Amino acid sequence: MSDFTQKLQNLMQQVNISSFKALSRQADVSEYQVLRLRQGKLEKMRLDTLLKLSKALQIPLSELLATFLESSIEYQVPPYSQEIADLKKEYERSQLQLEQQREILQQQFQQSSLQLLEPLLLQWPTAAQKARENPELAAVKIVSLVEKPLEKLLQAWGIEAIAPVGSEIPYNPQLHQLKAGTAQPGETVKVTHIGYLQGEKLLYRATVSLVERS
Repeated sequence: MSDFTQKLQNLMQQVNISSFKALSRQADVSEYQVLRLRQGKLEKMRLDTLLKLSKALQIPLSELLATFLESSIEYQVPPYSQEIADLKKEYERSQLQLEQQREILQQQFQQSSLQLLEPLLLQWPTAAQKARENPELAAVKIVSLVEKPLEKLLQAWGIEAIAPVGSEIPYNPQLHQLKAGTAQPGETVKVTHIGYLQGEKLLYRATVSLVERS
C-alpha cells in the first residue's frame, strides 16, 4: 500500500467514507481520478476535481494539496491561488443558484396547487361542520366540494383515472389489481377502487373484483 493510499484512507475514515468507490460517488468524480490522488499525481488533475474531492473529504483544498504533493518545491501553489479562489467562488455561486431555483419551483408548485384546491380549502371545513351537526345530511350534497377540485388538480398534473369506480371492464393484469381469486386477461371485472396513470406511467393499479354471472 502506497503512502498516498494510506493518507487517503485516513481522511476517508474521519468522514465515514467506506471505500474508494464510495468516495468517487460522493465527490462526483471518476474512480480514475481517485486513483490519481492515491498515486499523488495532483499535477495531472483538474482544479475542479480537486475541489470536489476536498469537499467530500471535508478538508480545505490547501490541506488536500499539502497532504498529497510529493514536494512543495515541485508544485508551487501561489500561481494557482487566484484560479482556485475563482473556481471555488463559481462553484459556491452555482450551488446557491440551484438552491434558489429549487425553492422558487417549490413555491410555484405550492401556489398553483393551492389555487386549484381553493374551493375545497374554503368550503370543506364549513361542510364538514354541518355534517357533524346534522348526521342526516346526505353525503351526496358535499361530494362535489371534494370531487371537482381534485379533478382539476389531477387534470393539471396530467393524471387520468384508469376507469371509474363501479365500471365493468376487461381485466388487464398490467393495470388492475385483483381483489380476490383469479381472472384471465380480457375477463370482465368490476372496479372497486380507482387507479391512475400519468401519461404512459402507471401510478396506481385499479383494484377490481370478479363479476359474477348468473
